[in-house]
Amino acid sequence: MTRAPQKRRLETRTKLLSVAEDLIDANGVSALRVENVVARAGVAKGTFFSHFGDKDGLLAVILGAQVMRHIEDMDAAPAPNTPAEIAQRLSPLLDFISQDRMIFDLLLRYSGTTGAEVDEVVTQGFLRQISMFTGWISQMQAAGTLRGDANPEFLAEGIQAFLNHVLATGFCMEHGDLPPPAEALVPYLEQWLLT
Repeated sequence: MTRAPQKRRLETRTKLLSVAEDLIDANGVSALRVENVVARAGVAKGTFFSHFGDKDGLLAVILGAQVMRHIEDMDAAPAPNTPAEIAQRLSPLLDFISQDRMIFDLLLRYSGTTGAEVDEVVTQGFLRQISMFTGWISQMQAAGTLRGDANPEFLAEGIQAFLNHVLATGFCMEHGDLPPPAEALVPYLEQWLLT
């Protein structure tokens, strides 16, 4: 008999996630409201909170999965050969994150880098990016196209830092004349990886 309640719980969680994703697709991340999710899913607020804790917890699950899909796409493609190609490979992920400051804030917060809130998928996304960058850098160092005087993992962590910097800067600027995030990332990558 314990399986039936577990099955119902999983079905309810799946329904809440599906409804939230539909609402995000229609209205954006910032417009998501718990009241709308529970009303459309036909569950009580208490049920929602027992599954996700709060709206940010729900968003961390959804956004973490979306980031992982972007990372899987990047990882499936052939390795880039230049810093500009790295930036271009990151472009879909950067565009996704830069569409709403809330996405950027939640991903940073739930990665565990800026606080105690952690979502396993978000954290794994950050770690997987570092691992992927490390592999790219190792291949480029072996080919002699990148600086060889630094550990690939150290250089990979720098890429992650520059990526976060470019996104944060984009949200802090009051004018709209900034280049797309991937384009803004190129000079940082060239200075970091080629000198």
